Amino acid sequence: MKTRKLLIIILVVVLLVVYFLVGTDYQKQHRQHEALMSQITEVTQTLAQVPPPPANLEQRLISAREELDAVKNSFPGYTNSTRIINSILKLAEKVGVKALPLITQPWTIESVKDQDYSVFRLNMAVTGTFTQLSNFLSSLEKGKPETLVIEYMSVNRVSEHSEGGSAASDNIQVNAGLKIAIFSLPPSID
Repeated sequence: MKTRKLLIIILVVVLLVVYFLVGTDYQKQHRQHEALMSQITEVTQTLAQVPPPPANLEQRLISAREELDAVKNSFPGYTNSTRIINSILKLAEKVGVKALPLITQPWTIESVKDQDYSVFRLNMAVTGTFTQLSNFLSSLEKGKPETLVIEYMSVNRVSEHSEGGSAASDNIQVNAGLKIAIFSLPPSID
């Protein structure tokens, strides 16, 4: 009988421990369930605020690719460096400045944003009035080749205006040093 009471007590203690473990696990899972439900509610509300994608997304992508191809095809091809220098010198003469090509570098291939380009660099000395220089730079920017970039420029005043003259910009003589780069598509390798 004593063993029977002892077995019953042990069984009751074991059942209480099992009940305690199962109960705490249940409460822990219940808290996790509530946390997940609140997260689901927040995500659902956020998702409801996201606008639907445009209906013509595929068409817009095709159009953007076509525009990109058109721009790539309109990019000037490899050009003779002598022609480039001559066109810049003719422009300088037309505007009224003296331009002297000082240093030219051979065409090199450079990569810009994973795209290869041929680049021709030219250093020039330009002399004229400030207004003429301004007109020359404006003409370079708007003229051909369209891919001409002035990478560096320094401007120095040559002389002071005369005592009787005005300080207007069309009388101020300046010397400018320009570093010009012209970009083009690299020659095709066939």
